[in-house]
Amino acid sequence: MAVLDGFRVVQVGPGLAAAVCGRLFADVGAEVARIDPDRSSVLAQHLNHGPAGNTVAAADLIVCEGSPDTLRRSGRDPETLRAINPRAALVLISPFGQSGPRAEEPATDLTLFFASGIARMLTGQVDDLDEAPMRPVGEQSAFLGGLAAACAGMHAALTANGAAVDVSIHEALATLAMTELTRAGRTGKSWSRKRVADGNGATVCILPASDGYAAISPREDRQWASWLVAMGSPAWGGEARFATKKDRVANWDALHALMADWSRDKTKQWIAETAQAAHVPSFPLCEPAEHLGSSQLRHRGFFRPATVSGQTVQVPGSPFGLGLSEGGGAVSTSPGRLPLSGVRVLDFSWVIAGPTATRYLAAMGAEVIKIEAPGQGDPGRASELHSVLGQAKKAIVLDLKKPEAIAAAKALAANADVLVENFATGVMDRLGLGAEALRAVNPRLIYVSASGLGRTGPESRAVAYGTLLQCYAGFAGLNRHPGVPPRVGMAWLDPMCGLMLAFITAAALWRRRSGQVARVDFSMIEAMLWTMADPLLAGQLPDVRPAPECGAVYRRAGADDWLCVDPAPEVPPCDIDSAAAFTRGEVAAAALARSADLVASDHLRARGFWDEDELPGLPWRASFGRTTGKAPGLGADTDAVLRDAAGLSPDKIARLREAGALG
Repeated sequence: MAVLDGFRVVQVGPGLAAAVCGRLFADVGAEVARIDPDRSSVLAQHLNHGPAGNTVAAADLIVCEGSPDTLRRSGRDPETLRAINPRAALVLISPFGQSGPRAEEPATDLTLFFASGIARMLTGQVDDLDEAPMRPVGEQSAFLGGLAAACAGMHAALTANGAAVDVSIHEALATLAMTELTRAGRTGKSWSRKRVADGNGATVCILPASDGYAAISPREDRQWASWLVAMGSPAWGGEARFATKKDRVANWDALHALMADWSRDKTKQWIAETAQAAHVPSFPLCEPAEHLGSSQLRHRGFFRPATVSGQTVQVPGSPFGLGLSEGGGAVSTSPGRLPLSGVRVLDFSWVIAGPTATRYLAAMGAEVIKIEAPGQGDPGRASELHSVLGQAKKAIVLDLKKPEAIAAAKALAANADVLVENFATGVMDRLGLGAEALRAVNPRLIYVSASGLGRTGPESRAVAYGTLLQCYAGFAGLNRHPGVPPRVGMAWLDPMCGLMLAFITAAALWRRRSGQVARVDFSMIEAMLWTMADPLLAGQLPDVRPAPECGAVYRRAGADDWLCVDPAPEVPPCDIDSAAAFTRGEVAAAALARSADLVASDHLRARGFWDEDELPGLPWRASFGRTTGKAPGLGADTDAVLRDAAGLSPDKIARLREAGALG
């Protein structure tokens, strides 16, 4: 039985983001009926594979896409759908949301990437500002909007009858750059597209190889030392100008040239395997279709056969490794205003993907307990990231090297509903906190693991970061101008995975109502490839020509000031600022937004996107609202959580502190 077996979704209309939403639900077992789906492209055929039908009256969730006026004219407005089924959760997806000054503004994939500011950050910092910003391949605005809709819709379905959600694709894209948005909200400063110092290269970079490129990330001192050994301990490795990460940043151009001299006569696979053998994160840059032969993905059964354009091809399956076990009877939480009222989550995750997921869970009403190591805690605390991803959470410190701390963690797990972790494969098992060990403590605990390549398979122990996996999947290699070497680009995959993880957690909570408990083994590379269905299909269907690029990007007078218009107007570039067709709103157009522009946006203010602390909100508005609250200090709630959630006495907590278990 699948996690969402028995859950009924109706996808109404031809929207691509709605099709993405429906595909994700179908891939984890929901019954998805499609009314008037689009099948005009190979991507739309893949996303909309499945039955047509009109079962609105019986649906648990209804998903529609379109601006308010479009929905009214098509007879798919909320009032009409509510008259048919007042019980179902309702999700409306549109470019700019159902409210606000821009609600009726036309938009395309290209203009949404410009309006959200993501086109500015997509490929990372550039050396030459004459290089035009760009959108990514594969209709990614639809994928992000659809994922946000699936996440919000699954939570809405956990509430009382008739919850409604308004998803903005513009906001779903903007929230990918959470650190930059938070910094702009707090300081008014925007990220610069012009490269400064190393442009983050000392953290993760791309090296030329004899047959392409390889990405490496020796970001920690121990990793850098291992990387030097892997390169054969070159004499320059001992020079003072490369001694610390700060030194490597300051002398990055010289350092990258030296590493490139070493790498360019070696194959990309050899470089990656040599680095991984030294426990240095590294992967080759691949074309998406190269993964069709992956032994790791074959082991996990990720690809499945399907018929597209009359040909049998391999398409992405579910990115969630899922198992179900009996949990000792049906489990329901006390109904409340928010979807996750009464749900307790243990958050062992860190940096971006896991904390983003648990931020959504906290916003939806869950009690999220963030468990951190003593010292500096989550690396996100060193930037603006924790200010936004830590909202409405509780924070405790446990030194998991101490057996007393492990015992305290098990006491917390005994009274929890969900555990989320993204340690390296094997770490939680070695600690005695793996899924099987904690199932003995609490058979009702939903256990969610996130890792680079999954917890099973021949490559499950590879050391990975999200930005490296973007390179491995083919995302970095595809998103570049002709003749420009690939760059790592922004941290795209991690925040996207946060939406997927929050979605599957809500789905698992729905399944638990029947007494079955999910074990989730989430693979980030599979999630990345799931959203790259378009180039994956293109690699298998050479006779199917891709849709032509319709939009145009123009340089304007200001420094790094750009405008995109889609479809391209028949006017010369010098007239673009005054072309009447798009100034009247007849075609989609957008200036390249900076983060500070989003802070000042009247539209986002009208939609309540920015909260009172100038922190960015969620990419949806919901009838049930959301929880907010300041991010906690390191260990700020340790004693209260151990008392209230683990049931420990003050004396026991004092003994834990004396033993060093609490840092």
